[in-house]
Amino acid sequence: MNFCPINRMVHTALVTAALCLLTVVGIQAQKREMINAVAMGTSTQLGRIINVDIRINEYSTAEDQKALLEAFQTDGAHGLVNAVEKMGAKGRIAITGTLGYDLNYIREFKMPDGTRRIRFATDRPITFREAWGSTRSMDYAITMGEIIVRKEKGKSTGTLMPAATISINKQGELEIETYQNPWNLTNIRYHN
Repeated sequence: MNFCPINRMVHTALVTAALCLLTVVGIQAQKREMINAVAMGTSTQLGRIINVDIRINEYSTAEDQKALLEAFQTDGAHGLVNAVEKMGAKGRIAITGTLGYDLNYIREFKMPDGTRRIRFATDRPITFREAWGSTRSMDYAITMGEIIVRKEKGKSTGTLMPAATISINKQGELEIETYQNPWNLTNIRYHN
């Protein structure tokens, strides 16, 4: 089909406008959620306070959860880290003073009373210094946490474990070990 130059320009403009419209509709259909919180150090980090921003683009599926459980059962914490690394980003976490990094696993659990539990896990960025020195912290390759969003304003709480590992103890129970102490999340603000 031959177009005269004017029709070709009109055709190009229409195609461009249609693509822009599809992009805008896609962005609006994608419901993003933002969670801002203040992380307060515990025990050895007592007195330290940092801001944490979490952006949720989408939630992980039950199949994602199943894949992580299977990877953990097959190869322990190392298998879990590898499985999380292979997942696509579902959101992003940024801690004061950092550019942030992707969250590859985010699940939402709705409770009968309207409370929402949001759990997340991802492979933790390993710094050059850690890798070069082959420090003990490299064994704690997962960042994970939980936020409990309550309907009552100011009642939401949470926990952040910036460097953690998971194992099964002698009793067959799941254990989470942190490199340092977990951080308490307070002053949680939820936006959608």
